[in-house]
Amino acid sequence: MNKGRNRLDEVEAGLGSVGRLRILKKMIEKPKEYFTKYALEQATGVKPVSVRSDLMVLVELDWVREYSNDPKTYKINMENDVVKVIADFFRKIR
Repeated sequence: MNKGRNRLDEVEAGLGSVGRLRILKKMIEKPKEYFTKYALEQATGVKPVSVRSDLMVLVELDWVREYSNDPKTYKINMENDVVKVIADFFRKIR
């Protein structure tokens, strides 16, 4: 039961902002693509400061992977079970 609560907390944190939803949607649409913060700002219309904070949450949850390129790049973690469910949900509601 406690594990389920932790999973609910994870989902709430991950989906807790419009910015995170937009970032996830864009990354799930192109799961093999690596995105810079700037590319995500342009693709989602989310303000730079929000993209930074939203990415920090998504990386901490292991929903998004961060790569130490110059500039840093980000990719959706399609190996994460929660991300798989979210991706399936997004596909079903199209």
